[in-house]
This record gives sequence, C-alpha cells and structure tokens, in this order.
Amino acid sequence: MGRILRAREVGLIVMIFALVALTSVTQPGFLFSDGGWRELLRQPTILILIALGEAIVIITRNIDLSVGSILCLSAYAAGSLFSNFPGIPIPLVILSGILLGAVLGLVNGLLVAFLRVPSLVITLGTLYTYRGIAILWIGPHFIRSSWLPDEYRSFGTLQFLGIPVLLIVVAIIVLLIGWFMTSRRVGRDLYALGSNPEAATLFGLGERRLTVTAFVASGALAGLGGLVYLAIFATGDAQVGTGYELQAVAAAVVGGVAIVGGSGTIWGVALGAFFLATISNALPVLGVPSLWQQSIVGVLIVGAILLDRIVFITRIRRAKRKGTAT
Repeated sequence: MGRILRAREVGLIVMIFALVALTSVTQPGFLFSDGGWRELLRQPTILILIALGEAIVIITRNIDLSVGSILCLSAYAAGSLFSNFPGIPIPLVILSGILLGAVLGLVNGLLVAFLRVPSLVITLGTLYTYRGIAILWIGPHFIRSSWLPDEYRSFGTLQFLGIPVLLIVVAIIVLLIGWFMTSRRVGRDLYALGSNPEAATLFGLGERRLTVTAFVASGALAGLGGLVYLAIFATGDAQVGTGYELQAVAAAVVGGVAIVGGSGTIWGVALGAFFLATISNALPVLGVPSLWQQSIVGVLIVGAILLDRIVFITRIRRAKRKGTAT
C-alpha cells in the first residue's frame, strides 16, 4: 500500500481530480455545461497518443521532435483520401494514415540509427522538413468538413454510457502498449537499451533495430493522433499539430519517464498527458493568461525532472547504506 501511495500515477490522479474540482467550483460550466464533461474526456486523446509514442522513444534514450508535423501530414492525407475517393472505406483511410506516420517515423529511425547523429538534431531537422512538405502540399487550403463521411465525423462525438468512444479506444491502446512494454521481450529490450546502451549492445541486443522500432512506433501513434484530430475537429490547415512535440515530451516527463531513458510507465504517460490537457482546458476558464499557462507547464516539467533526480539519489544512498550494513 505504501508503494502504491508513493507512485507517480496516484499523485497525477489526485492532481487531475483537484484541478477539475477547483475549476468546477469556480466556473461550474467547465464540467456541468452541455458537453463540458464530454470535452474534458475527449480533448486529451490526441495528446495521449502522441505522448505514448514519444515515451517509447525517450525510454530508448532518444527524442522525437517531429511528431507534430507527422500528425499534420497524416490528418491532411486522410482528409484528401476522403475528398478524392468518395466512398473509400474508413478503415482503409485509418490504416493509410497510420502507415504514413510509421513511414515518416521509419525515416527518423534510420537516420538516427545509421548516421549515429543525436536524435535531437535529426528530428529537429525532420520537424521542419515534414512541416515544409505539409506547407507545400496544403498551401493556403484546409480540410473541409464536407470532405469527411458522416460516419467519420460522428465518431468524434460518439459516446458509450456517457463516455466518448475515442477515449475508450485510446484507453485500450494504452493498455495494449503498457502490456507490450512490460510483458514482451521487445518492450523489455527497449528499456534495457535506454538504461545502459553499452551493456545492452554487449548482451547482444540489436541497438539499431530497437531504435528504428521505437521511432516507427512513435510515427505510427502520431499518425493515429492525426486521424483522431480529424475526427474531433473535422478541419485543419498546414499549421495543425504545431507545438504538440513539446507537449508530448512534457507529458512523458511529467508522467514519470526519465529524460535519460530506461524507466517510466505507459500508464503514467497517459495520466501525464491527461493532466496537461486538463490544465490547458482549465486555465483559460479560470482567466489565466496564455503566457502564464506556458510558464506553469514549464514549471511542471522542471519539477518532474527534479523529482526524478531526487528519487534516483535517494535510491542510490539507500542501496549504499544497505551494502555497508551487509
């Protein structure tokens, strides 16, 4: 019970409920207006998906700054397919969007794995490259709601027992990825690579293969995030997804993923993303200026890093004391 109460996930759940309660008391319409509860549960789904992929990359001691641009390209590609091929099956469009994201992630992974260049540099370059492609492709145009089938648009508002279906789908994805990362060999190898790359290589783990796998997963989840964005907003231009890359990193760090790799839980990342999305929704309602909103997120990131460092130092000291006593 003590370990459960000290878990990062429990703290995030408490903060989410406290934030929602505080905002609802101050502005009851935040939660109790028509659609308030639905929006509170639906809006975080995009960030959760992107943060999951970002977390997998960070666990391997890398970083992916191109996820926002990948989201944009996948969203517009899906919209274009609906527009140019009326009657195209929706599952085929969803698969195409995910596949496009995975291919763009594959490019990132290959460049990082084989050029031996820091992922921060590579993905900063592909961030602008993919965004430039989006600007050249989309130009001054934007996705129109009329392009999308009624079934696809309705999926963004569909509910089951008052809970958005999008959130249910994302929750299932979180559970599957969490199970994969902890129960399958590839998932555990990703943790091992981030924890100690040299030891993992000596042990025979394929560093390049695992790095590429992490970036492909990140790209695929960003592509899926673009499809969810399209289902929710049914529109978008060449600037869709701008800023999501930093939010994804923030969600992963706040959720307990160590920025130096090798540790963190998928459930914590999902809660971190939910918490940051809730803050973004709550602060404007409370009348907090946008500048202070960004500052608060920055303080949370720094606080999460400091907390991880304190926990790490504490564990090292405890281990040394136990060793001395033994």
